[in-house]
Amino acid sequence: MQATATVLVYSDDAGTREQVRLATGRRPAQDAPLVEFVECATPAAVLRELDRGGIDVCVLDGEAVPMGGMGMCRQIKDEVFDCPPVLLLIGRPQDAWLATWSRADAAVTLPVDPVEFAGALASLLRRKALIAQ
Repeated sequence: MQATATVLVYSDDAGTREQVRLATGRRPAQDAPLVEFVECATPAAVLRELDRGGIDVCVLDGEAVPMGGMGMCRQIKDEVFDCPPVLLLIGRPQDAWLATWSRADAAVTLPVDPVEFAGALASLLRRKALIAQ
């Protein structure tokens, strides 16, 4: 497995981005790589970072303004070649069907539960590592 993974975190709310960083720590699981974060507060910044390349997983806030993470996810799945896996932060469990519509690879609810979030992120990083082999 690679030594370091780059995780893009999109939210207009600095507190949500902080919840993601704190829940992840240095690595989300013992068998996962160390994580470096790229934080984005706007949809344009997300697209710019994805165009730049090197993103292993995207964490998108479904409650972000002006464009929610669900719409952002659907757009990047359509427009970004070899789009990284997406972990969607949703407002309530009943929104899981919207995460499916957006083509997210996984979804967890807000506020971020550290154990649930770290498990979901580690799973996506492991899957990405297997595909890369």
